[in-house]
Amino acid sequence: MDKKTYSSFELYRRLFLEVRPYCLHIAGILLITLLATPVSLLIPLPLKIAVDSVIGSHAIPAFLQPVIPQDITDSPNGMLTFVIVLTMFIALLGGLQRVASTWLRTYTGEKLTLTFRTKLFRHVQRLSVSYHDTRGTTDSTYRIQYDAPAIQWIAIQGFIPFIAAGLTLAGMFYIIARLDLQLAVVAIAISPVLYLGARTFNPRLRNQWWHITRSDNSAFSVVQEALSALRVVKAFGQEQREQERFVRHSSESFLGRVRAAWSEGAFDLLIGITTAAGTSAVLFVGVQHVQTGSLTLGDLLLVMSYLQQLFGPLASLSDMTAHAQRSLASAERVFALLDEAPDVIEKKTGVPMSRATGALAFRDVCFAYNGDFPVLSDISFEIKPGTRVGIMGMTGGGKSTLVSLLTRFHDPTQGQILLDGVDLRDYKLADLRSQFGIVLQESILFSTSIGENIAYARPGASQHEIVEAAKAAHADDFITLLPDGYGTMVGERGMQLSGGQRQRIALARAFLKNAPILILDEPTSSIDIKTEKEIIEVMERLSIGRTVFIIAHRLSTLKHCDLLLGIEKGQVAFIRSDVSKAIGDPSVFLTPHTYPLSREEKFGG
Repeated sequence: MDKKTYSSFELYRRLFLEVRPYCLHIAGILLITLLATPVSLLIPLPLKIAVDSVIGSHAIPAFLQPVIPQDITDSPNGMLTFVIVLTMFIALLGGLQRVASTWLRTYTGEKLTLTFRTKLFRHVQRLSVSYHDTRGTTDSTYRIQYDAPAIQWIAIQGFIPFIAAGLTLAGMFYIIARLDLQLAVVAIAISPVLYLGARTFNPRLRNQWWHITRSDNSAFSVVQEALSALRVVKAFGQEQREQERFVRHSSESFLGRVRAAWSEGAFDLLIGITTAAGTSAVLFVGVQHVQTGSLTLGDLLLVMSYLQQLFGPLASLSDMTAHAQRSLASAERVFALLDEAPDVIEKKTGVPMSRATGALAFRDVCFAYNGDFPVLSDISFEIKPGTRVGIMGMTGGGKSTLVSLLTRFHDPTQGQILLDGVDLRDYKLADLRSQFGIVLQESILFSTSIGENIAYARPGASQHEIVEAAKAAHADDFITLLPDGYGTMVGERGMQLSGGQRQRIALARAFLKNAPILILDEPTSSIDIKTEKEIIEVMERLSIGRTVFIIAHRLSTLKHCDLLLGIEKGQVAFIRSDVSKAIGDPSVFLTPHTYPLSREEKFGG
């Protein structure tokens, strides 16, 4: 996926829209976080009192005089006890504030991330099959799992501390200014340098982290591909090759992180020198003011303590900047994924449908992937309800693409496909797809139990219905022999079962769905002859009363069809109703006037 560049304003605007439902939660976090400001301002107070009022002879601060009894203020031991109690009280307040802040931050941040991931997952599932075929699934997986949490860091760990730090800065500046205005001006003088440094380094860091994340994504893709095709890797002895691919992509990430570390280090050096210069300037001026008597030693210690609290976060600004730019780079990738438009769009005024009769018509249908590679051209035919259609043709001729148009995995580039006289694009998408039961060449099972895989077609099905569907598919016999029966876990992609067993479970799933239209795409291509006969028998029962499309290269799979449809080079080569005769002699056509190509033209002589 090409990089889509967003301005910082656009990123923050879109992040705000995602965070807006959690404004109350964030306001609560901000409020609790702001309580840290007065606690922070109180932390140096016991030290000032100890130096000026216990060791020295200065009066306690004016705002404490109405609160502390005179008996205590007149006694050095009493004042020392008060300082100790005040220190413990401030520590208790700080601890309670941190506990509440941590809990609410965690709850809100994780909830926000879960919601955002769910939105991304929903959007990714709506994207067309061709998008995932072209881009691969690993990229989307990485963005959902690893890029999406950026919203939590920006909203919780970034925005809130920034606001709290700003208010703390204002509070400390006000107090320092009340004590000594010149010191306040000296302390704040470093701000322009820090601002210019951030403006210089931020774009560079974000771009570096975007490329680092892309390299991590590529390495993640290698791992996923190699493990999902582990049998092929082992069979060809290519473990070393896959390791080298992984190292190559991981090395790109490694070098990117090294370059980013140099940038972060340079920024950290700039901040360190700047804050050290600011601290030195304040100390220099402050000592002079103490020597002239315009500032007490306790006030200077108070100022330096505030500066430590102020310059401390500033000194770690490089780390915060790195995290912020890393998160913004991830946010760019996430929003780029969200901006991918689905190829198949559902109309808001879609026609509802309960159960179709199964009448289908293709009218001058053409299809090209991405508009560049024509796969189907001028496809026209009609199917009556309850017709069993066998589709045959050379590999790559467009057979699977033809049936994928029925379920709107893709939409025709030109022409119409009608179901019960209505264009497929006019139906509600969920209602349309509920009309189809599909059994693919590679029976895809999920890594759950056999019962759950069968019930995937109808999640609310009872155990009795699941068992009846399995019996209809001749699957109950082998399922009951397994140690856990219908509760047996099938493993990833169902690899704990044989190919024939997986195919029977897929057929049971189709039985349970009880859809009016069936699509069987090479259902017997990868199984032995004995198992094929059993599955053909199951398919015959499954097809009763339904419109059925069977794609097959084995003619034995098609012998019970009512109609044969030949697809060659993306066009209809023939349509035949005399199926048994056609299997023996494919030169006789049902409608030669509609498809006028000669036998020599169609079959090369």
